[in-house]
Amino acid sequence: MADEEKKLTFGEFYKQNCSSIPEENKEEWEIVNEFYSGQLQKCNDEKSEYLAGWQRAQADFANYKKDERKHFDDAVKYGIEGIIRDMIGVLDSFDLALRINGKQLFDAKPDSRAEGIEKGIRLIRSQMENLLKQRGVEKIPITSGDPFDPAVMEAMAEVESEQPPGAVAEEIEAGYRLYDKIIRAARVAVSKGKEDKT
Repeated sequence: MADEEKKLTFGEFYKQNCSSIPEENKEEWEIVNEFYSGQLQKCNDEKSEYLAGWQRAQADFANYKKDERKHFDDAVKYGIEGIIRDMIGVLDSFDLALRINGKQLFDAKPDSRAEGIEKGIRLIRSQMENLLKQRGVEKIPITSGDPFDPAVMEAMAEVESEQPPGAVAEEIEAGYRLYDKIIRAARVAVSKGKEDKT
């Protein structure tokens, strides 16, 4: 503020208020002034050191709180990862059952009973997939011909195919992510190209 009094150093205060001290006492006042000026400087230095330490501690504590909050949020977000992995195994079993040809499963020709069982399996699988989606689980989309990506894929075999070398020839087992975390990489067969028979 403009009208706020200017803070004086001890020396300035001495000059303004102690100039009328008799000559024989001025030497003593100079010694006192020097002593208290040194003490004041020491106190200011300690104050600055303690303030800097306190500010560092405040910043460290703020960072600690932020880290703990992230750990807590991750625990809430990914705490269901174990059960999700187990449920994905059940989805795999449904997929395997649906891959089996009706003739192999039901001795010769498919009948209405076989079709009903297949529809039931598809319905249960669809319900489970929807339940997983509601919990943040997504199937990693992989198609034949995609370039191999080790971040989301695991190569199980290398096979001859129409696809270019290094591309996905076939998805063997689906991969899944929980929000932004891969909980199971897609298992794929990688193309080594088509063998040249000339």
